[in-house]
Amino acid sequence: MSIELFDFSLSKKQEKRATNLHKESIIIDMLYQGPMSPPNFSDEITEKLKKRCKKYKINPDKYIIRMMIECWEMAATGQLDEFERCWRDSGITAGNRQITGGTDSGSMEDSILWLTMAQRQFDSFDWLIKATKAEHIKKAKSEDKVAGFVTTQNTHWMGTNLENLEMMYKFGLRVAQLTYNMHNNVGAGCTERNDAGISNFGVKFIKKMNELGIIVDTGHTGRQSTLDACEISDAPVIASHTVCKAVSGHARGKDDYTLEAIAKTGGVIGLVTLPQFLNQEKERADMNDFLDHMDYLVKLVGIEHVGIGTDWPMNMPKFIQAKIASYAVSKGGFREKDKLPGTEGLLGFEQYIEAINITRGLVSRGYNDKQIKLILGENWLRIMEQVW
Repeated sequence: MSIELFDFSLSKKQEKRATNLHKESIIIDMLYQGPMSPPNFSDEITEKLKKRCKKYKINPDKYIIRMMIECWEMAATGQLDEFERCWRDSGITAGNRQITGGTDSGSMEDSILWLTMAQRQFDSFDWLIKATKAEHIKKAKSEDKVAGFVTTQNTHWMGTNLENLEMMYKFGLRVAQLTYNMHNNVGAGCTERNDAGISNFGVKFIKKMNELGIIVDTGHTGRQSTLDACEISDAPVIASHTVCKAVSGHARGKDDYTLEAIAKTGGVIGLVTLPQFLNQEKERADMNDFLDHMDYLVKLVGIEHVGIGTDWPMNMPKFIQAKIASYAVSKGGFREKDKLPGTEGLLGFEQYIEAINITRGLVSRGYNDKQIKLILGENWLRIMEQVW
């Protein structure tokens, strides 16, 4: 397994600068599916996973969820040798540990399973710090460790009891995406046919997040719900992972007005590395498409409001990743026209160990050291310091 350096035609001096920057910087991925990627799962490990999950095949929904959870459990029990190496080789200082798979079909039971597996990872590795404060991420960097922070991509599984939100905060929840793609108790998602805003309950939910110190995330949240959240929240609002609709036209993207509204709260917008979201016209999108969104966003909202939230590739073997697209269409509110990738990755970012290509790309586009450090992680760190 080796790192493929994308061809940015950098000089030797630029390559050295990018290498040093990547090593020195606090790098935070706000939607981190890693650290492993499909190529990191051997045939032997893949077969083990299939055997472990065979009993769930009768229920396709549970099968995919359990496959993802089993990957986490194998990591926590030391059965994935590449887990630590991939994280360290990527250079990513901190990434989220999700307690939902994102779709609207999950339950409290599923989320507790996710939470249990996340906690087992924190308990199993002395090199992995559970971050509930920004200081924990700084500590991880200074001690040559990495950090994980607990997030959810949906809130529907908590129902309408705000005590559930408070309970999850006590377990470590620090970032909550208000909706996935569809309607839930809080508001509407980005692929709904109507553009409903935040509900009456949603107002209470957001205020409770502010009170506890949970970051308000609008990654998959619909336009009006996002604008409402920006108005309701007393703390900065983020979009952990999205794209610029003006650049690619994709439904998962956000228009200029919405992106500016998020920035006006003091928030940050993270860019994904899903190829179809970045460019719907190319047969195969690459790092330059990612950087085109980056350049556009920086010019639109300012360097202080831009970060990364890669969301792809998935931390699982190829055969599971291939099932995700059909599952997300049937259960997650995506549509065929959204062109979810199967096993295809972004050229230049097909594995998390290739994260240095983000830093190299920023060097190639002429950003200075201070600007690059802001994008790679310092902007996210600022939000964590304010909210957590």
